[in-house]
Amino acid sequence: MAAPLVNRPTLQDMRQMPVSALLSAPPEHLALLQEEARAALEASKRLQDWIEGVIAARYQQRAIATRAEAGKDTGTVRFEDSAVTVVADLPKKVEWDQAQLTALVERIRQGGEDPGEYVEVSLKVSERAYAAWPERIRTAFEPARTVRTGRQTFRLTLNAETA
Repeated sequence: MAAPLVNRPTLQDMRQMPVSALLSAPPEHLALLQEEARAALEASKRLQDWIEGVIAARYQQRAIATRAEAGKDTGTVRFEDSAVTVVADLPKKVEWDQAQLTALVERIRQGGEDPGEYVEVSLKVSERAYAAWPERIRTAFEPARTVRTGRQTFRLTLNAETA
């Protein structure tokens, strides 16, 4: 059984620690700090969701009425509640049926018009399909392909004998 972790810094301690001290900290301490930070973030997110739910319950009907008065179904409205200005935004999210759009594009093309004047056409290639293609096809597509990376993340997990 491993010895208990002594002199382990907390998240509060870490705020005053120089980066060099954290860089030289035992990996077990970093793993525990990461776990503590994730737990604090999740707790904060739950608290924020709860507060946002209370605010929505308080102002939802008033926002609906204010939008109706303005002749709007979606968008931003503002109203006052005592010394507070409430800004309620209900974004519009439009989805288009791809099969119907494809048929309409073809009808526009058959009518002698340019569908590009009416619709945006987007082509995509699945990375899984690309990897499965024969080499000659992949080579032809490579000039059109750009690979970017996202933000690298690390998750540290304590081994069972350390915990």
